[in-house]
Amino acid sequence: MDVRSLLPLVSLLAVFISCILAVFLLTVRTRSRLSNALLAGFILLNALDISSWFVNRFLVDYPTLLLLKISLNTLINPLYYLYALALCYSDFRLRPRHLWHLLPFAALTLALMPRFYLVETTAKQAFLAHYGGTPEATFGFVLGHAQFVFYITATFLTLRKYHRTYVENFADTSSITYRWLFQLTVVDTVLHSIIVVKDLLGFTPYSQLFNGLELLVGLNATCILSWFVLKALYNPTLFRSIDSTLPPVEELVAQTQGQAPAEAVPAPTAPAPPAADQVREAQIQQLRNYMEQAEPFLDPDLTVQDLARQLQLPARELSVLINHHLDQHFFDFVNEYRINKAKRLLKDPSQGKPTVLEILYAVGFNSKSSFNTSFKKQTGLTPTQYRNA
Repeated sequence: MDVRSLLPLVSLLAVFISCILAVFLLTVRTRSRLSNALLAGFILLNALDISSWFVNRFLVDYPTLLLLKISLNTLINPLYYLYALALCYSDFRLRPRHLWHLLPFAALTLALMPRFYLVETTAKQAFLAHYGGTPEATFGFVLGHAQFVFYITATFLTLRKYHRTYVENFADTSSITYRWLFQLTVVDTVLHSIIVVKDLLGFTPYSQLFNGLELLVGLNATCILSWFVLKALYNPTLFRSIDSTLPPVEELVAQTQGQAPAEAVPAPTAPAPPAADQVREAQIQQLRNYMEQAEPFLDPDLTVQDLARQLQLPARELSVLINHHLDQHFFDFVNEYRINKAKRLLKDPSQGKPTVLEILYAVGFNSKSSFNTSFKKQTGLTPTQYRNA
């Protein structure tokens, strides 16, 4: 069977799956309505792009609609970036300032205005017949790929900041939001790289390779969309977000010291006054005593804000105390107490012989992989090896 004859079938399947997933995202009961709506828009615009393999030939008689459909591709990357922001930050809202993300679409529309949108239908059809060789098409090609590089970089930077802030404030290290978005962004980057190669081959005589890559893109898109469906079904309440006003600890420390945060290693600061040292040591001792006696770490969803409320300390002050002065991420600090308790339970004969799974839940973990990783990191042994040692 000819490669090109498979493209309409594959793309039709991908569009069908996209529509099902978009309907699910827009109708499922969840607190993440904005992020779901943005993801649905991202998926539908991708589906509109994929539909070109079987829809475009029916739109030849409607050139304005056809080129508008092609131009809408410039909204795909901004929607994905806004989705990432909405998913990571619980307080994210669409504001008038976000309208600047429409600039690439507006720029392409303006570029097409003189020779397409402002001429008669016959001239539009003639323009479309040779669209691939026009300066407007080249501008759209360069704009689209440059836009992708910009937005994918912005997304990775957003994820980096989100992850740093997350591990400083949450005891549960299994952030599904970070894993999902990171995986999705990497997959999107790989798929777009294939598309770049495919588009570049379109300018060369290697048409057979071009057709093969088109089929590969279609198959990949179908597989990725199916992955979306499975992810949504397994995690209908996606995801855990943080407050965007909560900065990383290094920024809090810099603010306290009256200086701007920097990537470079800061210059040595003057030693703190003795009174400040005494207050800090008293707070650290209070914190350690509370962790030993009250065992707040047994709560698998413990956050630095929760612990600060229990200690009646400002959350930012506690975050700096743990992440900066104790030089531990919050989840490392909490997991140290969890592992110590697990070690006691593993060696305590009065407990009988509970399973490793029972112990990990009893000490505040909710993931076997996280427990095993933390246990081996602290002891150098697996829980079973420690029990038998």
